[in-house]
Amino acid sequence: MREPLETGHITISRATRQADFPARFQLLAAMNPCPCGYLGDASGRCHCSSEQVARYVARISGPLLDRIDMHLEVSRISHELLSKGAPGGEESSNSIRERVIAARNIAVSRCGKANAALTVADIKQFCQLTEAGHRLLEQAMNRLGLSHRAYHRILKLARSIADLAGSEAIQPAHLSEAIGYRRLDRSLLR
Repeated sequence: MREPLETGHITISRATRQADFPARFQLLAAMNPCPCGYLGDASGRCHCSSEQVARYVARISGPLLDRIDMHLEVSRISHELLSKGAPGGEESSNSIRERVIAARNIAVSRCGKANAALTVADIKQFCQLTEAGHRLLEQAMNRLGLSHRAYHRILKLARSIADLAGSEAIQPAHLSEAIGYRRLDRSLLR
């Protein structure tokens, strides 16, 4: 799974033959927060020990986890909210879609490709940080023990967040949000 995530293609070798296939895809994955699935739930149903939770989370391959750009925790919502739908003040899906399309167009016009496809050389050119941004990212790298791969993924994500905000430069707030999406990296340090 790591090869297609990293390169966008997969090579299958059998006996004397080798075949290369395109394999560009967007990976979305979900997991429970603990073995029983109720960790952090207001009902208090979870009785998993911290050791059980740590063993459960540790089952995720570190190299695979490193290749996933965003780790989000989604809390359980009430049945009442599910039945009523989104509150009136929420942004509509169409509005969000339009913002995403506009941000992607900004990225493509800037460098000829989406931010997710930036190479290391592209990142150096198009993901410049302020001095405060450099300090923030260095602190996060040291505190969270992030890899070089995570470093580059954070920069690409921060570039996308800046594009969504209509900002030409990556601000510390954009970088902070991108770092915040590395939740599982932080939970492995517990």
